[in-house]
Amino acid sequence: MRIALAGAGAFGEKHLDGLKRIDGVEIVSIISRTGEQAAAVAAKYGAKHSSTELADALARDDVDAVILCTPTQMHADQAIACMAAGKHVQIEIPLADSLADAEAVLAKQQETGLTCMVGHTRRFNPSHQYVHNRIVAGALNIQQMDVQTYFFRRKNMNAKGEPRSWTDHLLWHHAAHTVDLFAYQAGPIVQANAVQGPLHAELGIAMDMSIQLKAESGAICTLSLSFNNDGPLGTVFRYICDNGTYIARYDDLVTGQEDPIDVSQVAVSMNGIELQDREFVRAICEGREPNASVAQVLPCYRILDFLENQLARA
Repeated sequence: MRIALAGAGAFGEKHLDGLKRIDGVEIVSIISRTGEQAAAVAAKYGAKHSSTELADALARDDVDAVILCTPTQMHADQAIACMAAGKHVQIEIPLADSLADAEAVLAKQQETGLTCMVGHTRRFNPSHQYVHNRIVAGALNIQQMDVQTYFFRRKNMNAKGEPRSWTDHLLWHHAAHTVDLFAYQAGPIVQANAVQGPLHAELGIAMDMSIQLKAESGAICTLSLSFNNDGPLGTVFRYICDNGTYIARYDDLVTGQEDPIDVSQVAVSMNGIELQDREFVRAICEGREPNASVAQVLPCYRILDFLENQLARA
């Protein structure tokens, strides 16, 4: 599998590190905002080609698939361009920042029949896979999920502390992880509500948000999000079930009493990003729909659109 990666920033390198551990994968091309960065990352990961233009990679006969780690606002147009060029594509979360764009990507996938997957990593983290496997086996059902997604991001900086060329978003990015995961674990969402705090004077986005969800199964979810939290960064998921309580922190899992749970045998890796990329490559090779296909995650973006419209009316 010969892959091009567009967006060689902090998260792009996480994918490149994962791809290096997958047999049969060749990293062919690196696309980035500056030629210097693209060339440096290409040299680091052994890619033969680098450029500032995605079209350069799409024109290559030795590129089978593309992973997009570019700014959110570019995702839909770039994903459609990849499929128009006959390339399979994985779009890092979020798929888009509007429902219309998300639906356009799905329409292109259905037209071409190519693999189009979205980076909803929580489906692949061993911690969440462990819980999902127990649900599928009939060992437990979720009663409530309590989720906290906290960052300290009052300036437009990325995970490396470098200036960003685009603005992150609590609803269309960070909430997307939990909205999709809740539906994946508890079933279709039938009720949703959101409130948000004041908009940041410079960034123009809400820095604090609270979301409530209810699934068809009766399970509920409470999600708290903030860019104002001066403390530990990231997301903590508490699963309150009819048979046990679990706390997931990315790839790690403990009980409600903080007793560690060994999830090292859940999958072939303990790295959720690597497992996500393995699914992308395997689905292409096997000619099947991947977990977190654009079709599977689109209901999440319908909920985000509903919440955005609700917030606009508030």
